Amino acid sequence: MPAKPPHQPARSARVVSQFVLLAIAWGSSFLLIKLGLQGLTPLQVVAGRLSTGALALGVVTVLSRQRLPREPVVWAHLAVVAVVLCVVPFTLFAWAEQHIDSGLASIYNATTPLMTALVALAVLPAERPTRTKLIGLAVGFLGVLIVLAPWRILLGGGVVAQLACLLATLSYGLAFVYLRRFVSPRGLNAVPVATVQVGLAATIMLVLAPAWIATPGALSWVVLAAVGVLGIVGTGLAYVWNTNVVAGWGATSASTVTYLAPVVGVVLGVVVLGEALHWNEPLGGAVIIAGVVLAQRRPAHR
Repeated sequence: MPAKPPHQPARSARVVSQFVLLAIAWGSSFLLIKLGLQGLTPLQVVAGRLSTGALALGVVTVLSRQRLPREPVVWAHLAVVAVVLCVVPFTLFAWAEQHIDSGLASIYNATTPLMTALVALAVLPAERPTRTKLIGLAVGFLGVLIVLAPWRILLGGGVVAQLACLLATLSYGLAFVYLRRFVSPRGLNAVPVATVQVGLAATIMLVLAPAWIATPGALSWVVLAAVGVLGIVGTGLAYVWNTNVVAGWGATSASTVTYLAPVVGVVLGVVVLGEALHWNEPLGGAVIIAGVVLAQRRPAHR
């Protein structure tokens, strides 16, 4: 058996560290949204997140000497992605966290792969529904029902806000399928694509909602730091880390970060914000993740 190159362990360690950072970045984003809402409106949090994220990605693009795509049709496709992958879901999650805990929002975010699979089954002819995938979708949405806790509807519980989180992940699913259909086949580098996408989303927010964004908020160093970290790390650097992990491990292994992010989100919500954790939320989250695993399994080839 040939010996591994001497740089292989270092490279593997770097990928592992970026995977861990990615789980922390995406898992903590719901805590950061909650902190940002202490002094800003949901639209202001989203605008700040996108602006700082676009700046971070722009710096990475320049330093790595990568060129932005030039074709107008690519920019048109990325404008669509900017709306359904950034503007709509970011706004829905920020609005929802005015009414529900950050940990609960992070659990709902784990339904993104299920929503993506559901949208793909509906609009991509090549995505034929296998029995395992259909069972996975059914199990995953059973987990959603457990988290939603219909038996508590009469007692409140932010049902509309929870449904907003599900609409946000459905928007993510639409975006990922749109990317797969119209952008991925072009073979563009991931970082410049993300730079254009997030930059367009920031521009859309600044153009469409200037009055609400410009309204002064109760700014503090905690609020500013939360929005800054949310944008630079959670929306900027995290995308670079994700690209590196996919390159090092493959898309399937990289997607397991979906299982860790809600754990991080729930723990931070309980420890930092003192949020209550109801029994149905971790149980439903575990069922959702089991559904994701089943839905993403590929049939064995003989």
